[in-house]
Order: sequence, then structure tokens, then C-alpha cells
Amino acid sequence: MTLPKNRRYALVGTGSRAGMYVDALTTTYADVGTLVAWCDTNPTRMAYYDQVVTAAGGTAPPHYGPDDFARLLEEQRPDVVIVTSPDATHHRYATAALDAGCDVVVEKPLTTSLEPAQQIVKAVEGSSGDLVVTFNYRYSPRNSEVRRLIASGAIGKVTSIHFEWALDTVHGADYFRRWHRRKEISGGLLVHKSSHHFDLVNWWLADVPELVVAAGGLRFYGDKNAAERGLTDRPARSAGSPALSSDPFALDMAADEKLRALYLDAEADDGYLRDQDVFSPGITIEDNMGLLVTYRSGTILTYSLNAHAPWEGYRVSINGTEGRLELEVVERSFVDPVDRAVDPSVNPDDPTATATNPRPAGERILLQRHWEPAQEVPVPAGEGGHGGGDNHLLDDIFRPTSTPDPLHHRAGYQDGLRSVAVGIAANRSLETGRPVSITEFGLPLDR
Repeated sequence: MTLPKNRRYALVGTGSRAGMYVDALTTTYADVGTLVAWCDTNPTRMAYYDQVVTAAGGTAPPHYGPDDFARLLEEQRPDVVIVTSPDATHHRYATAALDAGCDVVVEKPLTTSLEPAQQIVKAVEGSSGDLVVTFNYRYSPRNSEVRRLIASGAIGKVTSIHFEWALDTVHGADYFRRWHRRKEISGGLLVHKSSHHFDLVNWWLADVPELVVAAGGLRFYGDKNAAERGLTDRPARSAGSPALSSDPFALDMAADEKLRALYLDAEADDGYLRDQDVFSPGITIEDNMGLLVTYRSGTILTYSLNAHAPWEGYRVSINGTEGRLELEVVERSFVDPVDRAVDPSVNPDDPTATATNPRPAGERILLQRHWEPAQEVPVPAGEGGHGGGDNHLLDDIFRPTSTPDPLHHRAGYQDGLRSVAVGIAANRSLETGRPVSITEFGLPLDR
């Protein structure tokens, strides 16, 4: 598929994640199309990206508020709407854009609950537009290699997968500072964060999840847990705190030019605080979660997510009828109390093992067939964020080609549904204490 040139792009949600798309359309992909509109609740954030566009020689797009989105579609007539707003609002913009015949690019997760998912299905099926969900981890070379090995039959038919994800006390903590801490907006980490992981498993297996059993809770962050550990008298936020420089859970937005411009300087517009204390009241999401998921093929997934680990990365063990695959990724081996970059996938630490750091950043795939020694599988190099996935994702969004992709990296709305359905079912299981059947959701999960 080759897209026409000079497409008109509107972007909804001008927070940090929007930057990847704005930078792309003002630099590497400037020949592909033009940004013709922003839509956000906050004029300061839109003005920040105005400066990015004009610095690149472009014209600042007009600003629209959420209530003006229909007018944006009518006046600007975008070909594509990119949605990077808070998760619970994705369906609102996606459905309206699809109804107007636009293509839609949606940041994961597709949505946060069942009814909005059903609305998106209806809009997609009645639209001439296409919807893409940006699962950038699919494009990471290491994850693509796992998909290739499974598809090649290297371990036979997959029977079970164990998937462990560790978020450290910087990146993991960040979800408890911002709007993600409220489940009604983010769906919790089982929707917002784990949708990446569930999509990887669905994609690796080319299979459909059917039943979910979940357990979990808020065990580390939040005011009650802090009180139990004697962490009292903490400030409500990082800004203005006398312990800002020494508190490992604080976020100094003033020290980061982009965070300061997008959030600290924008607080007067809407009152949104980007640096709330992770041990303050009001957190309604979990920080420890475990799932059992069964698939149509009979494969079993056991999954865990911890958001307060001392290192960041993931381990996957995939068992098959003819052997086993193991993937281990260390994105950050430990948290430096001085240099606390939020996202380790963008700036991973030193990959060299030392006597004082035996867990260096890096990645390894092991393949072991029955009755054979294990062999290490070379992982192609990847550059950029999310294990090299972001750059490949942007190529697929802005410069798709007709070249066949046997691994099927591009994620459509059904991929988004399959992924978020696991998280929605997991949240229901947490509420009820019972298994939840995804098949009862009535969503079209087949390709």
C-alpha cells in the first residue's frame, strides 16, 4: 500500500507522546504531508508544538478544543487524524474521524472499556477510512525475531508462554504521578501498559484470547502503603518540594525543557499536575498484577507486571512441542538516584557487565530444541525508542509500501480489540474475583 503525498494530518492530544509524530512530520516525513490542526484542552501545549512546526519552516496549525472537534473535521478536512489524547477519550475522536471518512492512527490502547470498543467497531465497519493502532513493540527487531522463529516452527506448536514485565521505580512510578493513576481515564496498567504485551503474545501466536483470570492490587504506591512503611509528611507534588533533588520518587519538571514547557508552564490553563506524589491519595490503579489467559488454540499465557522493580525489562519463556524459546531484555539495569530518565527504552544504560553490575542492559534470545543444546539467536540491531520499534513504526505509518510483510507488523483495529479485550476482561476479573470469557464481549476478534 502506497499513500498519496501531501496528506493533511490533524493531531488530537498534544502531550509528550505527540512529539514523536510532530517531529516525524516536520523532519523525516515532511514530504509526506502537513499538520493542519491541533486539538487539545490546553492552549499552552498546542503553542509549544506551534514553535516546533515554525522552527522547521512550517506554518503553525489552528487550535481547536475537544468540543470543537466536529468543526475541525469540517473546516480542515484532514485525511488522517492522529489520536494521542488520554486513553478513555480515544473512541470519541476515532469514531468521529471515521464517520467523516478519515484514516485514523491511534496510540495504544485502542480504548479502555467494552462500550467504547463496540462504538469503534461500528464506526470502522461503516467507514471508508482505515484505523491503525501504534503497537511499536511489534517492530522491535528482537520481538520480530521471536515472531519469525515461532512462525517457522522452530519450537513446534506453542503450548504455553510465561511473560514477566518489570517496570522500575522511575518509569513505573511515572504512571502514578499523572492521569494514568486514575483507572477511569487509563483503564489501569492492565489496559494502558499491558496492551503492548498482550498484543505481542497475540501477534506471536497469531491467535485469539478467550478466557482471563486476574489477581492484583495496589501494594507499593499510594498513601496507605506509604503510611505502613513510615513514608509520611510527603508533599502533594514534586514542584516546590524541599526534597526535590534528593527524593528518588520526585520528578523535577523544571529541569527538563520539554516537561517544563508542556506541563509546568501549562498548569494555569487547566490545573493538570504532571508531578503528583506517587504516595499521595487518589490512586485507583494496581501496581502488581498477575493473569492467566487461555487461547483458542489451547495455548496458556501466564503474565505478571510489577511497577516498582529495581530494574526494567522483560523475560519471556515460550514452550512448544519441539522445544523452547527464551527472550530476556534489560532496558535499565538499575535506577541511578541522580540520573533518573523516565523512559529507559530511549536512553538505556551501559551494556557492559561489571563486578558491581552483573545485570547489564541488553537483550538475548535462546532457542533450545528437544535433545539439543541451547543456541543463542542473533538479534538484528535496532536504533531509537522502544527497542528500535519507533522508527520502523513511523515508516509503516507514513511511508507504507506494497512490499509483502510476512510477519504482519501493521496492527489494525481487530489487533487493537484483541489486545484491549484481555485488559478489559482482566479488570472485570479483578472486580468480581471470577474468570471472564472474552468471547461473551461480542467483539469481532477474528481477522
